[in-house]
Amino acid sequence: MNEQRRQILQMLAEGKINADEAERLIDALQRQQPEPAQGATPRPKPRPKYLRLVVNSEDDGTGEGPSRINIQVPLQLLRAGVRIASLLPPQALTRANTGLRRSGVPIDLAELKPEHLEDLVEQLDEVTVDVDDPSGQVRVFCE
Repeated sequence: MNEQRRQILQMLAEGKINADEAERLIDALQRQQPEPAQGATPRPKPRPKYLRLVVNSEDDGTGEGPSRINIQVPLQLLRAGVRIASLLPPQALTRANTGLRRSGVPIDLAELKPEHLEDLVEQLDEVTVDVDDPSGQVRVFCE
């Protein structure tokens, strides 16, 4: 990640700018980068390292002021979790799956494989979820 992009994300984390402003600045940086020369092989896209969740909300009238949440989850943590799940004994997997289903999460941990996670991470790289609402904004993306 280049230094300018890091500074933009730092300003976002500190609340100096909102998510829309950060997105516009990053887009402007990308437009400034030179296009690859004709016939040159484009560099492969770097593998995403983080799943980001950014929430900005306006003052909700409670007097607490605006809320800013910036969560950065290392994708390596997900990869490690999948590997650990493969080491769990069958009885523990059954109990965990039962608890997940009871909580409304229809995932079978016995079916999780590292290669499936890599496919998911590869697809997440192309996904950005923006939720705009009059009182705030939520963004979920990989970087």
